[in-house]
Amino acid sequence: MKARHPLALMAVLASILAGCAPSELAIAPAAPNQPWQPDTTADGSIVPARMGGKKGLALPPGYTLPSDPHVVTLGSSPLLPPQGGRPYTLADLIDAAQSSNPQTRVAWNTARDSALAVGMIKSTYLPYLTATVVGGISHSDGQTNDAALDINNAYSFNADGSPRHRNTNTGEVQTLGLRWLLFDFGRREALVRGARELQLATNVLFTATHQKIIYAVTVAFYTHAAAANRVALLHISLENAQRIQAASEARLKQGQGTIVDVTQAQQATAQVNLRLVQAEGQEQNTYMALLSETGASASSQIKLEDVSGRPLTMDDVRFSDDMVKQAVARRPDVLAAYAAARAARNRITAARDAFLPSIFMVGNVSYATGSMNLTSMPSAGSDSTSTLNLSGNRFSTLLLGGISIPIFDGGLRAAAVKRAQDQSDSAEATLRQTVNESIKQIVMAENALHTSLSAYTASNRLSVASHTGFDAALAAYRSGVGSITQTELAGNGLLDADISRSDAYYASLMAAAGLAFATGALGDAQTMNAPQQDMEPPP
Repeated sequence: MKARHPLALMAVLASILAGCAPSELAIAPAAPNQPWQPDTTADGSIVPARMGGKKGLALPPGYTLPSDPHVVTLGSSPLLPPQGGRPYTLADLIDAAQSSNPQTRVAWNTARDSALAVGMIKSTYLPYLTATVVGGISHSDGQTNDAALDINNAYSFNADGSPRHRNTNTGEVQTLGLRWLLFDFGRREALVRGARELQLATNVLFTATHQKIIYAVTVAFYTHAAAANRVALLHISLENAQRIQAASEARLKQGQGTIVDVTQAQQATAQVNLRLVQAEGQEQNTYMALLSETGASASSQIKLEDVSGRPLTMDDVRFSDDMVKQAVARRPDVLAAYAAARAARNRITAARDAFLPSIFMVGNVSYATGSMNLTSMPSAGSDSTSTLNLSGNRFSTLLLGGISIPIFDGGLRAAAVKRAQDQSDSAEATLRQTVNESIKQIVMAENALHTSLSAYTASNRLSVASHTGFDAALAAYRSGVGSITQTELAGNGLLDADISRSDAYYASLMAAAGLAFATGALGDAQTMNAPQQDMEPPP
């Protein structure tokens, strides 16, 4: 009966421990259709359950979460300084983005992690040493017969007079273990080569991240400039509409016009004013988008350089086949895909080498104190090896060398080789797809620049003609020859022509940036700050 008490106690303890994991369901949402009430601190910060928070503190029922003030503090972006009143150029914004945009930090950490992965694999060439100190106590209690009595042990007697043996020993073991893989027929070498290729790919993608940021900031800068120029054109158009309205009102006072002309002119003025209000809202949106691409705080208040007066070259931009191939060969996404394909081929080699033997060495040095009699000591996790050759002596050593030959593993290594081959095939297919996509992007960017420059040339002619037509129509209306309808049509045509010219101008700048990005020629901020009359294709 006494022997059953420890078993019953262990069963109760196991039941209590088994209920610990399911009990954590109490901190999850109670039902799929009921609001979750988080634990919060006094300032409203959400904390993990049972971490000193008070459940449902000042929270109304529903699916609205409390505001955590620490989120904004930790995740805030830097403000762009005013620069003493000097406007920000595109190069200034690109420099700020390369320092402030979180994507550069993430890409940098990724590249560093890949470099550390190479070092981790190279560390397997070195021996692994583990120091372990273990202390313990052993106790034995049992019946014995008279013939087995030992004067060195302590005895007590049961109620029936039979002797009972009790023994308690304590001790400590200090060990230094060695584990060293001496030779594996090139498996680790293949893994190192593959890791180096992947590390190269992350370095290339780090450059790609900076190129993407340069391009994104450039497009956002020109998009905002186009929006700001549209606002300026609408202000001019509003002035023209007001001039037409003033002329109609003057003619009405002179008895030459009608109230219909005045009403029509007022309607046209109101329409232009509505478009101006909408354009101003769009200008604010593009300004926020520019700050976001830069990685700066939305509260930044800066002045931007006016690039509306830059001349554009009208030279046709056409790439030869050799120029396209050279451009594709330097694109970061293509180089990264190529490195990934090489890394996948090295993984095939490493998987095949797993079929070959491994030559290894293990050993340990131990020193024992106390009276415990141990013959071995198990490992204390995956970072250590079992300690063998322990004896009653205080000091013992063990050094073993051997060869491990894989014989049968149920097809595990064969499946690993097949998986590595499939991954290599997919990597090569991805490389072919990336190359084809790059060629398409370069051709499309080239065509976009050609179309934008042609549209800008045509819009220039349209703008000149529209200005002449509007001035003539307004002069004729003032002199009593023309009609209000013709004058309004000329004013609307002038506005549309000027906006088309402005859009074509900034579209040409963005197309030039797009071509540089597609060819992998975006090197730094100064690349995008070069005069636009030098927009020849990269060599």
